[in-house]
Amino acid sequence: MTESSAVEIEIATRRLMAALDSLESAVERRRDADRDENELAARIQALGADRSRLADELDGALVKARKLERSSREISDRLDSAIVTIRSVLDTGEDG
Repeated sequence: MTESSAVEIEIATRRLMAALDSLESAVERRRDADRDENELAARIQALGADRSRLADELDGALVKARKLERSSREISDRLDSAIVTIRSVLDTGEDG
């Protein structure tokens, strides 16, 4: 082997090592990206579950609010009726 061939082999070896280092770095970046992607997917799934839970809670709260509103109207109507009855009784008492 000539000195020129040895130098060429050394250069080729260095290029191969640099290429392998670059490949290793690329693989590591890809692993990091995949890990980040998996974490993001898990977060999105958790947000979806939270959204569903919150939607269910909101539906329940709306039903409860409607029931309370209906009860409030019924109570108001009853109070109005009671006030009319009491005024009628008082008016009858004043007349008599």
